Amino acid sequence: MDRRTFLTGLGAVLAAPLAAEAQRPEQVKRIGTLAPAGPPETEPTPFRLRLRAELQDALRGYGWIEGHNLIVERRYAAGRIEQLPELAAELVALKVDLVIAVNSTAARAAKKATGSIPIVALTDDPVGHGLVVSLARPGGNVTGLTTRSPDIAAKRLDLLLELLPRASRVAVLACPPNMTATANWAWPSTETGARALKLQLLPFSVQTRAEIEAALKEAARIRSDGLLVFDCGAFNLLDTAIFVAHRLPAMYYEERYVHAGGLMAYGANAFDLVRRAAWYVDRILRGAKPADLPIEQPTKFRLVINAKTAKALGLTIPPSLLLRADQVIE
Repeated sequence: MDRRTFLTGLGAVLAAPLAAEAQRPEQVKRIGTLAPAGPPETEPTPFRLRLRAELQDALRGYGWIEGHNLIVERRYAAGRIEQLPELAAELVALKVDLVIAVNSTAARAAKKATGSIPIVALTDDPVGHGLVVSLARPGGNVTGLTTRSPDIAAKRLDLLLELLPRASRVAVLACPPNMTATANWAWPSTETGARALKLQLLPFSVQTRAEIEAALKEAARIRSDGLLVFDCGAFNLLDTAIFVAHRLPAMYYEERYVHAGGLMAYGANAFDLVRRAAWYVDRILRGAKPADLPIEQPTKFRLVINAKTAKALGLTIPPSLLLRADQVIE
């Protein structure tokens, strides 16, 4: 062995423990997750289970391994969003090092429960919901990712109308706080798109399953041609069957509803979001402050269409829409 080979080998040996040390934090950390839906195991599709696995895998890549140096406390509201403040308080009482809030409703509950514990939020409008001062400079204990882009609300409407070219009236379903908070972006953008398409919007504010049923019955009674579903913590996958039963072609904000039988969805790539959320978790657990981590906007979006549901509704999906879809569920 010559001197150069020996030194190269020695350098690799010495560097390996240092790299391993950087990837394997020794201190055990405790984080919490707060979700308005129920546990993924209770849902009719494995979509959220895959999301959980994706997050675990991404965290593992940063050296955080659940059951080894990471404890995860999970809290689910199972559609009863009024329980979110209590669940957030439980996580605060456990003195978790960080909370992952999976939508705007959960993020608001977490923010109200603590002003000091870092919160990584996946939310549609963090500024509009009062969670942060700005995307570039969050300025408090909340950071993370937004699921919105400037024209995504109008784009959802445009895609729905491509499937329903003769539609003239579309119902819009949202939660009461959501209908007002998202007025900073989603509602005006949707209204602008509707005017361009010469389309009448019929807004419904709902919070319970009974209100969802009543709104859908009224939408059918007044001959709504389709349905646009806003991001809402009160909805869960079981509600998808209600939408389908009322035979209203619906555009959703998350593709998990389409896997459960909904017609179509257009939104940020959920797997990209959770992988990026793991980066925020890692940075904060290593000492970064949420106020110093800008909130990122999505750059990739997915259009998912359920061909079986379209057939059941008597709809023919235009070839142009099929070609643009990232996934068609047969």
